[in-house]
Amino acid sequence: MRGQAVVLSLLMSVPSLLQAQNYRLELPWPSPHATVSQVVGLTTLSVDYHRPGVNKRVVWGGLVPWDSVWRAGANENTVLTSTSAFTVGGTTLPAGRYGVFMIPGRDRWTVILSRQANAWGAFSYDPAEDAVRFSVTPAPAEFTERLQYNFDDPTNETVTLTMRWEKLAVSFPVSINSDRVVLDSLAAQLRNLPRFWGTAWEQASAWALNNTSDIDQAEIWADTAVALAPTFARYNLKAAILDRRGMTAKADSLRQAHLASATEAQLNAYGYQLLNQKRNGEALAIFIRNTKEHPDSWNVWDSLGEMYATMGDKGKATTNYRKALALTTDPVQKRRIEGILEGLK
Repeated sequence: MRGQAVVLSLLMSVPSLLQAQNYRLELPWPSPHATVSQVVGLTTLSVDYHRPGVNKRVVWGGLVPWDSVWRAGANENTVLTSTSAFTVGGTTLPAGRYGVFMIPGRDRWTVILSRQANAWGAFSYDPAEDAVRFSVTPAPAEFTERLQYNFDDPTNETVTLTMRWEKLAVSFPVSINSDRVVLDSLAAQLRNLPRFWGTAWEQASAWALNNTSDIDQAEIWADTAVALAPTFARYNLKAAILDRRGMTAKADSLRQAHLASATEAQLNAYGYQLLNQKRNGEALAIFIRNTKEHPDSWNVWDSLGEMYATMGDKGKATTNYRKALALTTDPVQKRRIEGILEGLK
């Protein structure tokens, strides 16, 4: 009986012993894993890949054959991910994950983005799953031992994705319609908690006005901001939209109708707005008005001094900067104004 029990115990332990024998320890990859990412506007682009080394081997035409589909890295698919729609190779693709493949040629390369991003290398590559393929010309580059991807020269709308390995670089541009992405994001944000505050609608309208051609959307958001809290700043924003539409007289009339409600800060900002538009006479009148309405504020005298300095009237600039200096208690502002006064001598 005892012998039978021992045999039974051994038989019961066989599966666990086999599992233990098949257990794979975690060890360093010969081609280490890497990721690189770049934000373009509000879109995050990233590449997830493994980095094979040259290891004194012939890479192009050797380790990586000419005219054959290559996984553009090692091990699993190299994967390009975008959080919003993007354009590459003349084709606009939806947000998502794409397997990156390349076909190296002696003079021209083919870059492929596949809808299949979960394969092991190119062994199961299927051209029917291509999302886009396009040709690029490789360029000589400084020696890079381990394959490397970089996002080069990013702007708010474009970035260049570059693969460097051995003495070769393969690059192609990726572009994002960032204005559309931001507008869509703002619309989504305004469906949530920020919708209850006029500041959010004002910020959204100002961004749309200053960064896009979608004046209709900017005006809708500005009207909502005014309805929630009718401040001069919001009427001024609405007026700026009217200016963009060429309705200058109506815009100026709207500003004048609500100028009396402007706070010190809003009057000051409006004065600088006029100054930036080279409407110096109107700007001067606003800065003077602010000193009359808020004579105890050092900042209004500081702004009036700057206005006169801009107009080349050093005498009046000095007078107003001295008033600002006498009123401020901020040591940083005192040193700044003292420096300006020294320069006006």
